[in-house]
Amino acid sequence: MDTHQSSSDVRQQPPAAVGYAGVLNELLPIALWREDAEGRVVEWSLAAQDLLGHRPDEVLGRPASEMLVPENNQALADQLTRRVQAGETVVGTLPVLHRDGHHVTMETWIVPAADPEGRAGAMLIAVETSEVLRMRDSLAALESLFTQSPIGLATLGLDLRFVRVNDALARMNGLSAAEHVGRRLTEVVPDVNATALESLMRQALARGMAVVDARRTGRTAADPDHDHTWSNSYAPLLDGAGRPLGLIASIIDITVAERDRVEAERARRHVALLAEAGARIGTTLDLRQTAEEVVQVLVPRLADSADVQLLESVLEPDESGASTRGVLRRLAVRFPDPNAPTALLAPGQTFQIPLDSMYETVLNQGRPLDLSEADVPALIQDPRAAPLRSYLMTQLSCARMVPLVARGTVLGTVTVTRLRSRAPFDEQDCVLIDEVVARAALNIDNARMYTTQREAALTLQRSLINSALPEDTGLELTGRYLPASEHDVGGDWFDVISLPKGRTGLVIGDVMGHGIHAAAVMGQLRTAVRTLARHDIPPVAMLRSLDDVVAELGEDEMATCVYAVHDPATGSCVVARAGHPPPAVVTPGGRITFLDGPPGTPLGTGERDFGTEEVPLPPGSLFALYTDGLIEARDRDLDQGLAELAQALHGRGRPLSEVCDAILARLLPHPAQDDVAVLLARTPGGPLRSQLP
Repeated sequence: MDTHQSSSDVRQQPPAAVGYAGVLNELLPIALWREDAEGRVVEWSLAAQDLLGHRPDEVLGRPASEMLVPENNQALADQLTRRVQAGETVVGTLPVLHRDGHHVTMETWIVPAADPEGRAGAMLIAVETSEVLRMRDSLAALESLFTQSPIGLATLGLDLRFVRVNDALARMNGLSAAEHVGRRLTEVVPDVNATALESLMRQALARGMAVVDARRTGRTAADPDHDHTWSNSYAPLLDGAGRPLGLIASIIDITVAERDRVEAERARRHVALLAEAGARIGTTLDLRQTAEEVVQVLVPRLADSADVQLLESVLEPDESGASTRGVLRRLAVRFPDPNAPTALLAPGQTFQIPLDSMYETVLNQGRPLDLSEADVPALIQDPRAAPLRSYLMTQLSCARMVPLVARGTVLGTVTVTRLRSRAPFDEQDCVLIDEVVARAALNIDNARMYTTQREAALTLQRSLINSALPEDTGLELTGRYLPASEHDVGGDWFDVISLPKGRTGLVIGDVMGHGIHAAAVMGQLRTAVRTLARHDIPPVAMLRSLDDVVAELGEDEMATCVYAVHDPATGSCVVARAGHPPPAVVTPGGRITFLDGPPGTPLGTGERDFGTEEVPLPPGSLFALYTDGLIEARDRDLDQGLAELAQALHGRGRPLSEVCDAILARLLPHPAQDDVAVLLARTPGGPLRSQLP
């Protein structure tokens, strides 16, 4: 338990509240709770309260699944509980409900543990995934700093003995890093006034404030015949509670004082620019926006112009033939000089790469190329751009063309220039430009792949969703599919199938997940339904067969479904559900009910618990099927959603398209939070419809 808690704080906690995990909790908060054999919470840590919002007195004795498991994860939670109670330890990344309703993604260990009565319970240890990633990135950054920094770096304990030294400092002092560890500065480099430096270190520790730019001159074993001057800075290392752990020292050789000062400032700006590039490039998955962010980072601080061009074959990989081979498309360009004739350079322009040109060299070799004034005519290909070519030939100081390379593939080029009003690119400028472009390439490739996959998913979704429902079913039909956003698609679908003897199969389903994978699974299920329907199998047998299909796709796959068969001869509909929300029925008299028959288990769980319900549909009845995205939302519960749907279904005699539009307008937020599919079927022969105005 955290020793900083007061005794009154401890007394106020319930007996089963578990305290903080000391030093480790300061670095990575670890939530811990225990559940008994019935899944009730019997212990709850204060770190769990911090991460998930629930106080111990709110959760102790209550079912964990009720408070912590998202509704669509209940089946998975039950499965994991059974595995743990059978003695298995489960490790995975799981969403956990916060007290305010949002999901917290956590790396979770679920360990068998006896409950207070000695029965098979569970202990759960969880850390927030984002915090794990933050710690990983922080450790990686620290390691990179020590291994790659040209500045001498060291950490020292409270006794001022070296704990760690990087190679740069070891070279300055003429001793290996290992020879530093455990020794004091006065023992390692006594000839640099080490006693005075140690006094400054103690001052930094005592005041809790950094000592910056303390300059000392002397000689070390690295160069015993010459004096060197160093700038020494010392900062206290503090833990999360503000307690001192030691010092971090940074040492810069400033023998050529002004040169090193300029270089240090320049390095600082470059690091800041790289950090800014990481933050500003790739803020969206829009390809052209990402390219525009690249030029915004490069211009004007590194260059006077930047031109981002991608191969047309990369942008349109499905387009074959000579029309796109060897063609570059400009995605973004910036040349802020108001006197430059730059209007001819605009996004969207394309040109054919000339043979044996610098473009071909850079694209084929995947290496940067420095350009000269003589290369300007080849740089500006458009024959109408003579004023721009002339301007550049008289004003250009230097130019560099850098390939955009991601995952071993050359995507295009970025060309940067400087005018004669600035110094040409030097070696450090080139390194920095190349690094920015390399980072940008990954973001551009991510945006490109996302765009390609999204378009593929949309194409697949459109090809699989029935936009034209059959007209010979004896039913009046209409349906809608709406993705959650224009940037994503999911696995919701509906279908109508003509069956023998004038019957009609109505199906609606929802595959867990989004993107092209969910759309592909949906396509397989839809195909399976159509194939099986040809054999005229009953609804329960249909769901069992679909459960087998989902199981074959992988243990993580899951879907819900309704399959209904309408028979005009009996005036009824036989319905089977697999974990799907209940269809609604509107009688000719206007009474609205939701089916209360067997809900069934979702496809892919292996439970195969399906039943049927026979629903009378006299002439003029309306049968409404929908996916959960219609009735579920963050700002309302399931009962509210069903009540809203019932209200939207009121009003007999309206055309089905109007009914469907009214349902969507009433229930869907803007933007929608999930994919939605709706299928409405009305039996003929009911009351006359009201005429449209």
